[in-house]
Amino acid sequence: MKAKEWAKHNPGGEKRVIVTKELPGNVWLDILARADCRVEICTSTEILTEDEIKSSIGERCDGCIGQLTEPWGEELFGALKAAGAKAYSNYAVGYNNVDVESATGHGIPVGNTPGVLTETTAEMAVALTFAAARRVVEGDSLMRGGHYRGWLPGLLLGELLRGKTVGVIGAGRIGAAFARMMAEGHKMNVLYYDLYPSRALEEQIAAYGEFLKSIGEEPVSCRRAETVEELLGAADVVSLHTVLDDTTHHLINKERLAVMKQNAILVNTCRGQVIDEAALVAHCREHPNFRAGLDVFEDEPAMKPGLNELDNVVIVPHIGSATTWTREGMATLAASNVAGILSGYPAWQDSDISPFLGGNAPKAAPSIVNAKELGLQVYKSEEPEG
Repeated sequence: MKAKEWAKHNPGGEKRVIVTKELPGNVWLDILARADCRVEICTSTEILTEDEIKSSIGERCDGCIGQLTEPWGEELFGALKAAGAKAYSNYAVGYNNVDVESATGHGIPVGNTPGVLTETTAEMAVALTFAAARRVVEGDSLMRGGHYRGWLPGLLLGELLRGKTVGVIGAGRIGAAFARMMAEGHKMNVLYYDLYPSRALEEQIAAYGEFLKSIGEEPVSCRRAETVEELLGAADVVSLHTVLDDTTHHLINKERLAVMKQNAILVNTCRGQVIDEAALVAHCREHPNFRAGLDVFEDEPAMKPGLNELDNVVIVPHIGSATTWTREGMATLAASNVAGILSGYPAWQDSDISPFLGGNAPKAAPSIVNAKELGLQVYKSEEPEG
């Protein structure tokens, strides 16, 4: 196996931090350099194996920034602990690839990068929705293949979404942002399923509905479904924004696909394993008017056999968060997590992480998912005197 190449930044730094992939921008490097870290970055585009990561950790490592494509479990956190590491940050908002319990057992804080992916990922879900609804990829292929012979009344007929129902499974930050975009931007009614009611989402869309009524238009609505099946049966578009855990693995399976409308659109920008991909392939073959837009895949980067042959599926390579601002912001947060812990800073507890994206960041680690379990000190802003 060919050895992976590594680049070094701030070689005179006292603390050693490894980063398993090159990250966008330079702000994150400056953050680590100011924390007296020398940074070693894997420049290979291949996914590192567990053994390669252990080898890169070596005998001494103070912190690490890893990727969602890597299985961070007992072996790797044990290696980090043995090397004297005090911090790990996932370069992602999700951390289903991280055994947080194992990290906590070794006393290692685990960071993630929330808050900067919300609008970007929601926009990708919107893009996939309309690409599928209006058969954009099929049209592009038709043109590039030289098969367009002129306008026809029945050429690539798609779906008009205005006034229809969008179903959102998982009404957290990204799901709620997507719901608002579809309601306020495209006048769709929202039906959402979540373990907890999203009063803020309901109130915001209700307020927009009142505005539409005031100008003589049909109002939009928003309500919470009692079951996943209720949502699937009623929605013209279903967008997945749930976490991945034992309860959501293959949440969309053969039986639930059968509940959906035959001309529905299924969009996934969360985690590939939420859909039984083989069942989706079979369903799309059987129902050519059913469409899907996928940014993530069950066996990523591989796809289930037949998926890439389907004209009624839009597929993109996990680029939901791929805007320059977002990816650089993720790097900033990941670096701030590691630098903050190595500098002895407390954990930030506010859900608003925007102060870390400006020029005068708080002296805190912005997002440590196991801060409470580790008993980390909580950041408190300075109270003005008097």
